[in-house]
Amino acid sequence: MTAEASQPPMAWRLCGNQVKLWRTDAGVSREQLANEAGYDYEYIKSMETGRRRPTQRFLEVADEMCGARGKLIAAREYLQPERFAHRVQDFVVAEADAIAVHAYQALLIPGLLQTEDYARVLMDNHLPPADDEALAERLAGRLARQELLKKASVMFTFVIYEAAFHAMVGGPAVMKEQLRHLLVVGHQRNVDVQVLPAERGATPGLNGPFVLLETAEFDHCAWEEGQNAGLLYTEPEKINLLTKRLGVIRAAALNADESAEFIAELAERL
Repeated sequence: MTAEASQPPMAWRLCGNQVKLWRTDAGVSREQLANEAGYDYEYIKSMETGRRRPTQRFLEVADEMCGARGKLIAAREYLQPERFAHRVQDFVVAEADAIAVHAYQALLIPGLLQTEDYARVLMDNHLPPADDEALAERLAGRLARQELLKKASVMFTFVIYEAAFHAMVGGPAVMKEQLRHLLVVGHQRNVDVQVLPAERGATPGLNGPFVLLETAEFDHCAWEEGQNAGLLYTEPEKINLLTKRLGVIRAAALNADESAEFIAELAERL
């Protein structure tokens, strides 16, 4: 099992610290660097402490003012945004190798089923906010993951709690497109989409989302993700518990045909 709190990449913190050391040694104040770079004081501070990814402008100005002769600018190649947040990278690797993916989502459309516009709205509203370059890379990564759905030999099952369909992510137009996309993907032979209606009352689905994965070697793992951390389980007892929970959730959900009707009716109302 792995558990990791959400924190900035080490490269951000290392680079920011190096800028601070060079700046201090050169006798350049944070205010002077902020004025020269055209950033406010807190933005410079957040980059120096590693809370934000150091920008090209920040590195160039700091390099010039501190006499680093290219040493700070050279850090740029190590600061390229990653396609996936650090806490989900192990899961993404496991997902790519899976021959079966069984997902339950309580509040959002699962990432593998999201349209580009739906995913972009979610990422635009993420806290802390990402810069444009990082956002574009993360969006590309999420869309690239969806290529897995084209593997006809891999089975995908999704159960989505009703609340996810009523969250107007991006407004009616974005949600209408998203619902129609679900109908299209749900017609693939290797994809099954089910809706868990809220009227079914108390089910294990109220405890939150999770994903079960099976590999070609018949190994199993499970993924749970919260606000600030992700957990990848390999322990048999935890896999067994989540498998049982998913069974109860699927039994309470509408079947695939009923779910398609439910989704189509919602789309028509938008």
